[in-house]
Amino acid sequence: MQKLTNHAKNEGAGRDNQDAWDEAEELDFQPLSAEEARLWRQRHPVSSPWRIVAWQAVVGVFVAGVTGLVGLVSGWAGSAGGALSMAGSVLYGVAAVVLPSALLARVMSRPVARQAGAAGVALLRFFIWELTKLVLTVALLLAAPWWFPGLSWLALVGGLVVAMKVHGLAAWFELRRMSRNMPSSRV
Repeated sequence: MQKLTNHAKNEGAGRDNQDAWDEAEELDFQPLSAEEARLWRQRHPVSSPWRIVAWQAVVGVFVAGVTGLVGLVSGWAGSAGGALSMAGSVLYGVAAVVLPSALLARVMSRPVARQAGAAGVALLRFFIWELTKLVLTVALLLAAPWWFPGLSWLALVGGLVVAMKVHGLAAWFELRRMSRNMPSSRV
């Protein structure tokens, strides 16, 4: 049996890549032991999509609270009702992002059956639910004037943008958190 490493196959060991693959009778594959699998999972932790959704919600509620408080204190919103309307508009914009994201996180955290073609099914499921998330967001924005009569579109769009931008920032923080928790030893 000829043993070729992936590097030797990719480089072709001085020959054409196809020749190297054709000459390989069998790969020397050994499954991981329980301890090696545990160490691999420690080095490659799984991030929960719920953390990112929670970041979006918390920052959105904070920004809505700050908007309402600044509107009340400074008087730029005209009245207490105007300040609350502005804060509610920011909160509605945040909800238009967070609620569909929570639905997507819920659906994508369910396991996929381990069958042939499961990766393709998971990818298709992701695309379908991502499209559903976008449609729900647009539907929430279109329904805003009917559900929220004192709407401030500027504040709503501000809340929408904050929630969308927090997604990237939360993902970055999550990657940093995971990289700090990784052990330095290698298998």
